[in-house]
Amino acid sequence: MKIKSLKIKNFRSYEEEVVIDFDDLTVLVGKNDIGKSTILEALDIFFNDGKGTIKIDKSDVNVHALSNGDNESVISICFSDLPESVIIDSDVHTTLESEYMLNSDNLLEVIKKYKGGGKASVFIRAKHPTNTECEELLIKKNSELKRIIKDNKIECDNCNINSIMRKAIWRHFEDNLDLEDIDIDITKEDAKKIWEKLSVYMPVYSLFQSDRKNSDGDNEVQDPLKEAVKQIIRTEEIKKSLAEVAKTVEDKLKEVSARTLDKLKEMDSDIATSLNPVIPKADELKWYDVFKAVSISGDDHIAINKRGSGVRRLILLNFFRAEAERRAEEGDNTGIIYAIEEPETSQHFNNQRILIDALKKLAEGDNTQIVLTTHSPVIVKELAFENLRLIYEDKNGKYIKSVEPSVLQYPSLNEVNYVAYGEATTEYHDELYGFLEFHQWVQGYKDGKKQVSYIKDGKSQSKTINLTKTEYIRHQIHHPENTKNPPFTRKDLKDSIDNMRTYIRQRAVKEGIF
Repeated sequence: MKIKSLKIKNFRSYEEEVVIDFDDLTVLVGKNDIGKSTILEALDIFFNDGKGTIKIDKSDVNVHALSNGDNESVISICFSDLPESVIIDSDVHTTLESEYMLNSDNLLEVIKKYKGGGKASVFIRAKHPTNTECEELLIKKNSELKRIIKDNKIECDNCNINSIMRKAIWRHFEDNLDLEDIDIDITKEDAKKIWEKLSVYMPVYSLFQSDRKNSDGDNEVQDPLKEAVKQIIRTEEIKKSLAEVAKTVEDKLKEVSARTLDKLKEMDSDIATSLNPVIPKADELKWYDVFKAVSISGDDHIAINKRGSGVRRLILLNFFRAEAERRAEEGDNTGIIYAIEEPETSQHFNNQRILIDALKKLAEGDNTQIVLTTHSPVIVKELAFENLRLIYEDKNGKYIKSVEPSVLQYPSLNEVNYVAYGEATTEYHDELYGFLEFHQWVQGYKDGKKQVSYIKDGKSQSKTINLTKTEYIRHQIHHPENTKNPPFTRKDLKDSIDNMRTYIRQRAVKEGIF
């Protein structure tokens, strides 16, 4: 499964619901403290239920919503690339579509609600039967389904298997299902078992944060072998083997317990009959903790979390690449999402280019998604527009949108960098001026603007001409050898860019171009 879209509401700086669309490679851009990292951490909370890098708490509730009496944060995901069949109860294969577990867009939509930063309540939003005769079948017990079949004299091939009974009941009422989009609480009754089995099909989510924390006890995914343990333990073969180990240990413990209680009965039968062994189930055992000491160390036995941040990132990236290659060779269909915050951190510009090329290639793998945040214009310029999501805020709220050229009307990543980071570059200045020239708008742009003197250095003699500030800057950009004029400032460059952007927008609207 892959993330199609993410919705966040009442979580940290996101008060109103925002929707983020995802591709195989999704890169979040925006100014500092705008909420990029919050999205990666919301995903970690959703997928890892507090057992990953991030744990939700009451301080994560949006302060404005909290002041209005709303203390419930909501994180929901729509999934695409769904499995052709699933096992959600017994050992019988069924489909999400036939179980009416898909929403109106034919996607699996899972909603997690956190009251006061506490434990999640899980819902599936689906176009589901609401006829009182056949509603809420997913949360009904086996005996309740049998009663419906008996009371309505419904033919059913096997009344011992819930999924078969549900299909028989829905088929009986197929002309009167009253399908509506509803939220199914799958933490109730027998639906809880369905969610436990459905969770197995969820992608593995791995978050690699930037170097904001540096203590040895950090829960961040800083060592790739620790990440490997999580993925290995999720494989069916290993899960089966661990279950067998757990069963063997359980049998031995029961044997020891029985012998102990038998001996106790000889001395005090009342106490003996009041005691029972408490043995955790196999799926409750924390196998990951058994291997938490794994690590990669150098020749001098220096652990990876003691190495430079640039080295750690390169090691982790290549672990991601190696894992993706291994999974492809072994035909592993488990989805995986690698989330990396500011991959450019501690990397030279050349390494940044190599890095983003490797991540782009990694995102091409089956069942693999990459999510990044970045402040690096170098990285942004290596991406396609469809990869980018711009986070911005105005007086009306916070917004996340796909990045499209807003002025130049063609793919200009110089423009993206300007909109996202306010990066005023001479390249973007040139692009804007070239756009004015192409549409023959230069004269209209110049009309009424203040002019300044510019010394034009000719081969035989120099002369002074009057130019607008934009033309002055453009001449200096194209003729750096002419040192007879004061250099333009960073503010001059930004003001000129803003003036051209404003004029282009106004002129384009007036002429109906866009």
